Amino acid sequence: MVFEHDVLIIGAGLAGLRAGIEAKRKGVDVAILTKVYPVRSHTNAAQGGINASLDEGDSWESHAYDTVKGSDYLGDQDAIEILAQEAPSDIIELEHMGVIFNRDEEGRLGTRAFGGASHARTYFVADITGQALLHVGYEQSLKYKIPTYNEFFATSLIYEDGAVKGCVAIEMRTGELHVFKAKAVIIASGGVGRAFEPSTNALICTGDGMALAYRVGAPLMDMEMVQYHPTTLPSNGALLTEGARGEGAYLVNSNGDRFMSTYAPNMLELASRDVVSRSEQTEINAGRGIDGCVMLDCRHLGADLIHSKLRQIWELARDFSGVDLVTEPCPVRPGMHYIMGGIKANFNGQVKWGESAGQSVPGLYAIGETSCISIHGGNRLGANSLLELVVFGRRSGLHAAEYAMTQKHANVGESRAEIDRKKITALLERPQASDMVGKLRMELGDTMNQHVAVFRDEAGLKTAVAKVKELKQRYQGIGLQNKGKVFNTNLLSALELENMLDVAEVITESALYRKESRGAQFRTDYPERNDAEWLKHTLAFQTDSGPRLDALEVTITKWQPQKRTY
Repeated sequence: MVFEHDVLIIGAGLAGLRAGIEAKRKGVDVAILTKVYPVRSHTNAAQGGINASLDEGDSWESHAYDTVKGSDYLGDQDAIEILAQEAPSDIIELEHMGVIFNRDEEGRLGTRAFGGASHARTYFVADITGQALLHVGYEQSLKYKIPTYNEFFATSLIYEDGAVKGCVAIEMRTGELHVFKAKAVIIASGGVGRAFEPSTNALICTGDGMALAYRVGAPLMDMEMVQYHPTTLPSNGALLTEGARGEGAYLVNSNGDRFMSTYAPNMLELASRDVVSRSEQTEINAGRGIDGCVMLDCRHLGADLIHSKLRQIWELARDFSGVDLVTEPCPVRPGMHYIMGGIKANFNGQVKWGESAGQSVPGLYAIGETSCISIHGGNRLGANSLLELVVFGRRSGLHAAEYAMTQKHANVGESRAEIDRKKITALLERPQASDMVGKLRMELGDTMNQHVAVFRDEAGLKTAVAKVKELKQRYQGIGLQNKGKVFNTNLLSALELENMLDVAEVITESALYRKESRGAQFRTDYPERNDAEWLKHTLAFQTDSGPRLDALEVTITKWQPQKRTY
């Protein structure tokens, strides 16, 4: 079957929903395609809040500078300025849409402190901010009558005459492949957390959009920049929000010391995430951890605050670690959380990496964690992620709608699905083999978590590169137990694995390529930041033999790189 829309959005998290709302406001035909129901999108997992300089004592310049510094000067400052300037009005609009933000004693929107911020500018809904924003975004999409193709999995982009004209997707309920014609496609499909095990990310975060764009010529940028969050549970990687430290929680080692006073004497537990994670791992490696963890101590905050503002993480600690945060500290450790890299896009979401011919993919947009607009550079500040979804979701929806108004639909028929159909049929018909999907996925996750984590070196990265290439070869011989068509999650997991392997190859090669330490990339064999040679983005382009790596200048407007201390 062939479906036709002006703007097609792949992904129904907050970025995709916000883009859809803005495109719909322009009067074009918009639809959203998603592999899970919208309110199951990974935006749900964002706990702590969303940043904006709304307070009279704050300024967008301060917010922008904190973000630039947090990025270890790898963020593009023109895009960061837009993020900070447009944040206040977007927060107010969210409140008008119906987000019930926490308020202070005077009834004003309340804030909490977050890591790397010089001002308490994080607005929040207890510790379920992402969930609150996602549900309001979905309500708005219903208000605007935006159709969603729920439980459809995009298998390829339609690339015709040098531009993206839609996508092919499998309908999970029937197993049938369909063609979606579109004048513009916005990829908003999230990150690639499940290339690592464990991860704070949902099982759906498998780098699908990154892989789709990569295969039609879009570069993936700064993929080595993988954030490890300081406070995750050792049992399953679940996240305990930075909001706990924003409310005043401590990190202590086995001696009971607040060790962050050694590593970040000014900001302590609220230094940037890369700094806190490295500090924790240093303590653990030095033997001052407890069973491979440090302790998050909330006891002094009191039961009332914990149950009113940190209720979800109290439940997580109770259910998965058997700890009552009111009365005892909880073991935590750094865990893979977020990727700062992604599909290279500009501040309108266009997949574009230069001004000359051949340096863009017309008709293709990318937003949210799947993109690299380069807000976050080498390290993302907490609560800037939800803000990115809103600001650049809105901007890309507007630009894609205006672009679509100038285009005609390509002459693409149902036969365009035949390539994907043959590939899937061959996969289903392949006999069972010793290498199953789950086995390869776990080997990939273990490899990435061991060698591409908080600390890296050349030997480990070369091991990871070789292992990913081995897994890609073994993937060609995997067999599926489920040969059916209806909700064949075995098939979907295999397609996700192919996407993760392509993206993981870029991550490992990019980390090996960048021979310095900056932000989340800490090379023990190159422990210093090297602005003379590496104040630049990495770009990875797909070739038959693997990623081809190149570099791109960082955009600097007003803040020159300085020594980064907290």
